[in-house]
Amino acid sequence: MAEDAIKTINSKIKTASKISDKDVSLSVELSTKNAWETSITTYLDDIPFHFIGKGEQCLIKTKLALDHKKSKQANLILLEEPENHLSFSKLNQLISNIKEHCTNKQIVISTHNSFVANKLGLENLILLNDYKTVRLKDLSPSTLNFFKKLAGYDTLRLILCKKAILVEGDSDELIVQKAFIQKYENKLPIEHGIDVISVGTSFLRFLEIADRIKKPVNIVTDNDGNIENLKKKYSNYLDNNAKPYIKICFDESIQSGDLEIEGMKFNYNTLEPKLLITNGMEKTNKILGTNFDKVVDLHKYMLANKTECASKFFDTNERIHFPSYIIRSIE
Repeated sequence: MAEDAIKTINSKIKTASKISDKDVSLSVELSTKNAWETSITTYLDDIPFHFIGKGEQCLIKTKLALDHKKSKQANLILLEEPENHLSFSKLNQLISNIKEHCTNKQIVISTHNSFVANKLGLENLILLNDYKTVRLKDLSPSTLNFFKKLAGYDTLRLILCKKAILVEGDSDELIVQKAFIQKYENKLPIEHGIDVISVGTSFLRFLEIADRIKKPVNIVTDNDGNIENLKKKYSNYLDNNAKPYIKICFDESIQSGDLEIEGMKFNYNTLEPKLLITNGMEKTNKILGTNFDKVVDLHKYMLANKTECASKFFDTNERIHFPSYIIRSIE
């Protein structure tokens, strides 16, 4: 009789349950008279609930809570750090479930996760600090939409740090950190509350956030041989529009040459050529473990191995000379 009852329950669960995309079922051990009180076990794909991952448990418990009658009747839903224990894909699934189950309700979520903040909309974010609140409601619609679509960007790293240095990629991040270590007694920037963040080409999106919350930010960018274009791009933060908490760091000199690689004119105005100029052939070869006798070949090597070269600069015990705009970025 008991076995038939469990089968009936499991049959109903399979048709009614929406708490997981896995097969949910119950099992009970009835070897003693009162065993049912402690021996009912939930299974997901034949795995006992207490053996599945913490992330899966959190996901199911949250779904159950949102599906509860009291939650459906409530006007206000409170969620504390829903990202705990969840993988990136599971977190995306949870955010979709929250949006689906909580329409026409006020949702209050505490989080330290950029994905959650971006996906639910930075315009809804309330920053709490020193008994004050700051909102980001007046960010441009294009920036809000950008971070919703590309929610992996670390917006909260910028928002929550003491100060940020924004760079384009891995090579720039390694070189900036090395420059900081060399100047400040082997201390990483993060040990001083300064976060070095790679943002790709999305500098202006992050600057828009920084400007709203008056966050101290330094930008490290190549001039790419066209300083006028660069100044035009950052015109809202330079010269008469300069902000005391935002610094745009770029090399104010332009180098040129005749080198071409696969029919394309070589760009002498990026990080690697600037490092070669400031350190010279001999030291650069020593740092990289190479033995090039022509500057052209060293340029080609550094262009083809950007991150590896930056990593060797980071690891070296040699005293490095850094371009002036890198030095400005860590001051």
